[in-house]
Amino acid sequence: MKISSLMMPDPITVTEKSSISEAIELMKVNSIRHLPVVSDLDILRGFVTLADLKQGLIPSMVADLTLSDLMIKDPITIDPDSDIEIAAQLIYKHKIGGMPVVKKGIVVGIITGTDILRAFIDMMGILTASSRIDVVVGDEPESFKKASQTINDNGGDIINVGMTAQQTSKRIYYFRLSQCKTAGIKKALESEGFEVLATMD
Repeated sequence: MKISSLMMPDPITVTEKSSISEAIELMKVNSIRHLPVVSDLDILRGFVTLADLKQGLIPSMVADLTLSDLMIKDPITIDPDSDIEIAAQLIYKHKIGGMPVVKKGIVVGIITGTDILRAFIDMMGILTASSRIDVVVGDEPESFKKASQTINDNGGDIINVGMTAQQTSKRIYYFRLSQCKTAGIKKALESEGFEVLATMD
């Protein structure tokens, strides 16, 4: 999935000439927490967050503190044609809530951790009516295929599969299925030698 299909296009922006209070009000009115700071030609100059602005609001009243002083001057950015996995890695690695989406220096969108979480939930089918069965599968090449076939043969319609990231001899696979009764599937898997950790109808 590309960033362009998930980002908020044409985001609300401010210029360096804007005041801190103006930027805070803009965020409040539009229920947002991030603002790209741009030039008159929409070229990215920086990035500000609501938390940073709130911290600088009081000092700005007693000192000569401006939006330019508070903004991140070289923010992490991403291209709209990049994959969502790249954005997720950047947000996680740098512990940030969001970032500008930039094409040839021009701000074309913004993507946040919430957007990525929503995409993950959609991909995993978490909010749709479904069942789940968690199975310990060995590292033998045929083990995953055998577990999947057993689930299918016993009435399980697999929507998607997740797995633990650890490189161990025992990997846990999370099979999300179209809503069904899992008792028969669990019994069949166990009879094939698989360890079933949990089920959810």
